Amino acid sequence: MKEEKAFEFGLKTPFEEDANAWNIHPRPQLKRDAWQSLCGLWRLSAEKKGMETEIGEIHVPFPPESRLSRIERTLRKGEKWVYRKRFYPEHETKGKRVLLHFGAADQIAKVYLNGEYLGEHIGGYGSFTLDVTNALKPKKNDLRVEVRDDLDKNLSYGKQRKKRGGMWYTPVSGIWQPVWLEYVPQNYIRSLKLTPSLKDITIETEGGNAEKTVTLSGGITRTYMGDRVTLEIPEPHLWTPEDPYLYEFTLTDGTDTIASYFALRTVSVGNANGQAYIFLNGKPRFLHGLLDQGYYSDGIYLAGSPEGFAWDICTMKKLGFDLLRKHAKVEPDIYYALCDKYGMLVWQDMVNSGPYSFLLDTALPTVGIRRGLSRPAGKKRKENFRLHLAETIEALYDHPCVCAYTIFNEGWGQHDADRICRDMRLADPTRIWDTASGWFVPKESDVRSVHVYFRKIRWKKDAKLPQVLSEFGGYACGIAGHVFNLKNAYGYRKFDTPEALSDALEKLYLEEIVPAIRNGLCTAVLTQVSDVEDETNGLVTYDRQVIKVNEEQMQRTEKALREAFQKQITE
Repeated sequence: MKEEKAFEFGLKTPFEEDANAWNIHPRPQLKRDAWQSLCGLWRLSAEKKGMETEIGEIHVPFPPESRLSRIERTLRKGEKWVYRKRFYPEHETKGKRVLLHFGAADQIAKVYLNGEYLGEHIGGYGSFTLDVTNALKPKKNDLRVEVRDDLDKNLSYGKQRKKRGGMWYTPVSGIWQPVWLEYVPQNYIRSLKLTPSLKDITIETEGGNAEKTVTLSGGITRTYMGDRVTLEIPEPHLWTPEDPYLYEFTLTDGTDTIASYFALRTVSVGNANGQAYIFLNGKPRFLHGLLDQGYYSDGIYLAGSPEGFAWDICTMKKLGFDLLRKHAKVEPDIYYALCDKYGMLVWQDMVNSGPYSFLLDTALPTVGIRRGLSRPAGKKRKENFRLHLAETIEALYDHPCVCAYTIFNEGWGQHDADRICRDMRLADPTRIWDTASGWFVPKESDVRSVHVYFRKIRWKKDAKLPQVLSEFGGYACGIAGHVFNLKNAYGYRKFDTPEALSDALEKLYLEEIVPAIRNGLCTAVLTQVSDVEDETNGLVTYDRQVIKVNEEQMQRTEKALREAFQKQITE
């Protein structure tokens, strides 16, 4: 039997029934009424050396490798995808500008409308926008998108590998986030930047006219000139995971009106009882987290519907967690908006680039050799990584859920770490920066960040920096009928039943994490939210059909962590 025949590609999640589920506004913090979804059926071909092979109809925004795309095929060597979509404008275009938005396309996309070349985007995780006004026709329009993905290591690629297996996953390519049109005035608000404090909100914009009016849902209205205003909020209602309060508002500029929201919250580093901690809204907080890969058995890089994102977030909250470390992937904007809504903090990874070496990046660091090992990055990789950093910060800046960033994970692609950390603090001083998660400790970082998998957690006290256990656990338990690979399962310690898994996790937290809190630990990130392909170390199965852990035990564990932390910061 060939190995691929053992894969259960048919694992279905509960979130894939509505074929139009992604035809909702993709950008909740900058919404206009005049927009048009281009998700749905497109024609797909594979082109190689100028020769096209018709593949069939693809369901955008799902990547071609996924079952929900209706294609289930990856790019072959030397090929590129060619997408075609015929559409008709659904809104008035006279006197308007029309913008074409892509959530993400992996890795290099070129866009043509009615035979006219519009532009190119490089990188598989950032959104991009093209002004299509001059190429648009009043009725029938033909859109062509070419996407090439060679898994170039000079670009960010995350956990994708052509030869998947173990901790490496099925690669994706092509369009994998929503595509949509937006109809805007000639002078329009191009961007929005929201910076909160505990008592006010600063709103910055680019574009539009000079005079603007902002109206909050509570009745506050302010007309101002220019591109910046600070509004003091009476009786401020702070955002927390327990009470994720959002202020909705509209911003009007001439004939342009956008709807958005913000939250009042701050994230910082502070000191309590002589120990540095991460502070939320001016108070030390223990972050009880999970590693979140963001993979799904039906759509791979994309949930079958936004409800899949909501289910993950709310289920993990129900199990007592308040933090998800979004690992080696940047999600669609809707994901972060749901975290804002439901009160789930996000620790966002930058997506790694560069070659991976098992010896240098895993084996030697695991046995304790974590200094003096480095590999230089070339000019192209450095430039592309900096572009990825800038795109990610700009995309996520307004989301109150995002509390911290990881720049490098376990040495993958690590270069110029101290300089990059200094630059990123200037780019976004409102978040925590974890320069090197796991090992290869830099001089510049807001936290001490450690991974522990193959030994007991014995925490060494360090009062100077907040102490972060950014990965641990990895306990595996496969559930019959809900595993991806029937032949091989991947995890760091295996259990035969959900009951045994739940007991082991409770013991791990009570006997190893709670004592570490007494030595300054303030964040613990368990591996992981869900099974992913070969990995069966999730709290839920890959298809999200089975919650493997006992809810009461997990909540009891969460209570013990909170009590231990409260005792540590007050006594």
